[in-house]
Amino acid sequence: MSNKTQGSAPVAGSSGGSLEQFGYEQQLKRELTLKDLIVYGLLFMVIVAPFGIFGEVHLESDGMVPFVYLVGLIAMLFTAMSYAQMSRKFPISGSVYAYVQRGINPHIGFFAGWLILIDYILIPALLYGFAGIWCHDLVPQVPIFAWVLLFVVINTFITFRGIKFTAIVDWVFFALEIATVIIFIVIALKYILGPGAETTQLASPLAPIFDPSKINLTFIAAAASIACLSFLGFDGISTLAEETKNPEKTVGKATFLSLLFIGLIFIASTWVAELAWGGKEPTADFAETGFFQVVEEVGGQGLRLFVYLVVIIATAIPNAVAAQSAITRILFSMARDKLMPAFMGKIHKKYATPHLTIFFIGAFTMIAALIPAMQLVRFINFGGLSSFIVLNFTVFWYFFVKQKQRNTVKDYLKYLICPWLGVLILGYVWSGFEPLTLVVGFSWLAIGIVIGAIRSKGFKVTPDAFKNIGV
Repeated sequence: MSNKTQGSAPVAGSSGGSLEQFGYEQQLKRELTLKDLIVYGLLFMVIVAPFGIFGEVHLESDGMVPFVYLVGLIAMLFTAMSYAQMSRKFPISGSVYAYVQRGINPHIGFFAGWLILIDYILIPALLYGFAGIWCHDLVPQVPIFAWVLLFVVINTFITFRGIKFTAIVDWVFFALEIATVIIFIVIALKYILGPGAETTQLASPLAPIFDPSKINLTFIAAAASIACLSFLGFDGISTLAEETKNPEKTVGKATFLSLLFIGLIFIASTWVAELAWGGKEPTADFAETGFFQVVEEVGGQGLRLFVYLVVIIATAIPNAVAAQSAITRILFSMARDKLMPAFMGKIHKKYATPHLTIFFIGAFTMIAALIPAMQLVRFINFGGLSSFIVLNFTVFWYFFVKQKQRNTVKDYLKYLICPWLGVLILGYVWSGFEPLTLVVGFSWLAIGIVIGAIRSKGFKVTPDAFKNIGV
């Protein structure tokens, strides 16, 4: 196997994260900054994500939605720390695929990459499906598939044009989503301090985030199960390492900060929403439309329609673009190691993007969007959480066991305690999967084992890139 993908020379002017030390050529353009990565991570996790699931989480948590997000934020920060450790050591595209390859074993790395594939490759399809249904609800004359096709074409064009163009688009939608959150919070606070103060049934303003009568270990565990899945996407930042300036420092910091910022946004927006709702009895359709009922209560039907449109746009374009960018980089990374078809490793001469992979993902997601949403969710949750568990273990294995970095208290904290807390928290959430989710997930893994065995000739051959650096 060749250790360099043919057809492109190193990009002039690239800075940081030299790929030659890992046996690769620099083919993608290094144009992203810390701010770009943070915005990318926020959009991947969707700044307005709680708006669509507020009602369901409210019912599941007995009115303590912000507490649920606080628990989820704390739980996922351990995994974010693990991503930060690995991105500093291996600043290359591929995310968990590349980290596990070098941290444990190339073949295990393939399986980790295969698991994350099911997460990333189906997220755009899920997003398109939801957006298509919502748009059809607003404009019944246009069929759902037509909306899906429209969004696929738009997003494929954005990702094809290059990472800098994608970053510009990200900033536009970031401004839109942040503005929407701020507008809602301001209008809701005005309501809470006005008419809402007379109708609230909450014991205190702190009740949605801390009610001792409701909090126990069982409740916290259930909250973690709900919230961990809401933060999927922060890990996508690591897939852009080869398009980032000074990735050794930038990727890990952006991963941690984006998760922290989105957690604070989730907590603030849902706390205000709970205060505005005031502990009233939920309606029959509250699970589906809870947040939009709150919005209409504080700002009328006009504000409700505006927020609804922003949620649709945020889901269909920036969130889906982030997911498509991530999956194309992982497939590109696997293709140059000869573990995926060669066309996935081709780079466009002008835009420096894996263009053929981008077109493939566009076509695939358009078809996959026809699969019922709950079936897609089962695939996505299994792949994402399973790969996170492997990633946390990799930090422990590589730094604490192989490199024997266990000389200080800080070493024990970073390479033993934190990654194992990540494993245990995610393991608990993983154990709550439905039987069908496990069947689907392990079936996918079995397919990956067969493909891995074929591509590596019975797990006897590893990419030359690893031989050159002694992995």
